[in-house]
Amino acid sequence: MKNGVINIYKEKGYTSFDVVAKLRGILHQRKIGHTGTLDPDAEGVLPVCVGKATGLVELLTDETKTYEAVLLLGRDTDTQDISGEVLSEHAVTCEEEDLENCLKSFEGAQMQIPPMYSALKVNGRKLYEIAREGKTVERKARPVHFYEIRLLSCNLPRAVIRVTCSKGTYIRTLCHDIGEKLGCGGCMEALTRVRVGQFHIEDSLRLSEVARLTGEGRWKDFLIPVYRLFDYPLVRTSVEADRLAHNGNRIPEEGYRVIQDRDLVSEDGVRVIEDGSRVSDDGHYVIQDRDGDPEAGFHVGRSAGQSAEEKRRVRLFDSEGVFIGIYESATPGGLLKPVRMFYDPDDECRVKI
Repeated sequence: MKNGVINIYKEKGYTSFDVVAKLRGILHQRKIGHTGTLDPDAEGVLPVCVGKATGLVELLTDETKTYEAVLLLGRDTDTQDISGEVLSEHAVTCEEEDLENCLKSFEGAQMQIPPMYSALKVNGRKLYEIAREGKTVERKARPVHFYEIRLLSCNLPRAVIRVTCSKGTYIRTLCHDIGEKLGCGGCMEALTRVRVGQFHIEDSLRLSEVARLTGEGRWKDFLIPVYRLFDYPLVRTSVEADRLAHNGNRIPEEGYRVIQDRDLVSEDGVRVIEDGSRVSDDGHYVIQDRDGDPEAGFHVGRSAGQSAEEKRRVRLFDSEGVFIGIYESATPGGLLKPVRMFYDPDDECRVKI
C-alpha cells in the first residue's frame, strides 16, 4: 500500500471530492482523503492523504492557510462571490488608501458569520440546501484569525489581496465584510489557495501530472512519506523488538537505537536528506523544500516552541525500514511508548537502514 501525502493543485471545476475520486482511480487505492474543502470555482493547494496518512487529515486541516483573492467592490451577491445572484450594486468612491486601512482593521482575532451558501449544518441540514429554498437562518459567529491581509494590487473596483488565516475562515465572507465596511458592498471574484501549512503552490501537481508519473511508475517522485511529515529524531528497532513495534507495544531501551543521518537511504538507493528533500545522482528533483531551507520541510505542526512531550518524541522504524509511528519516552534513551501508529506491513514507502 502507498502511504503518504500528495500536494495536489486543485483546478477550477473540480470539487475536493472529485479530486479524491480521481486519485482513487489513478493510484488504484481506496483509502484517500482530502484535508480541507475548496469550492469548485476555487483552485490551488489541496493536500491529499493516502493510506495510513489519512490519520493526519485532522492535523493538516488545522494548519494555517494562505489565499490570493480577487476582491470586487461595488457588488453584493447572495453567495458572496461572483457566481451568485446580484442583490445590490453601488458606486465605488473609496481610494486605495481607504482599502488598505480597511484590510488592516480585519487583521487579528475576529468573529465571522458563515455564509448561507456553505456546507455547515443547522439542525441536520446543510446551509446551502436551505439557501437554495430561498430561506435564511440565523448563524452563530465563529472565531477566526487573520494573521496577515496584504493588498497585492489595486485597480478599483477590483483588488488582489493575500490572506493568511486560521482554519474555518471563509474568504468570500471576508470580501463581503470588507465591502460592507467600506459602504459599497463587495464579493469575491476569484480565489487561489497558495499554501496549507508547509505545502506550497510552487510544489503542487495537477491530477494530469500525477497520472503521468504514476503511469511511468514514478509515484515516489510526488508521494511524501508519512515519516517525513514529522520533525522528530529517527529510531530503529532491533529484530527482536520488531514484533513489539508491529503490535503497538512499548519498546524497551535495549530494543532500539537512534539512526544517524548517514544510515537513512530510500528503497531505491537514493540518499534521504533530513532537510525534507531527496535528490538522485543525476540531480533530478524529487521532493525539495520550497526554499531549500535545512530548517524547513514537510513537517506537521512544526514550531519553534515544541512542548516537553514533543521534545521526547521519535519516529520509529522496524529493522526492515518500515515506518511504525510516533513514540515518546519519559526520559532520554528510556522506554518508548506509542503516541500515534502508522504501521502497514505492506508499506511501499519503506527505507533501507
